[in-house]
Amino acid sequence: MIKKIVAAAAILSIGVGMSACDPIGKATEQYKDADRSGQVNSNPADTITFPDGFSNVATKCDHGHRVYVLFHGDSTYGAIAIAPNDPTCK
Repeated sequence: MIKKIVAAAAILSIGVGMSACDPIGKATEQYKDADRSGQVNSNPADTITFPDGFSNVATKCDHGHRVYVLFHGDSTYGAIAIAPNDPTCK
């Protein structure tokens, strides 16, 4: 009897845990996480490429702030840094 209760509790907790996340749905629903302003900054970015083995950098101005994006080829990781009110941005 106790084994059945423990098994039912385990199944219930796994079911509740699985229903809390939706890894497939979120990945396939673009732009569903926040409202969009409709403004698109499609100006080209300056890129800085480093020798193989080092991350590359892209940078551009957006609304007076400088945005830096670090990337390494087609890898799935990267980083973003923002320099607010950068004087080099008009």
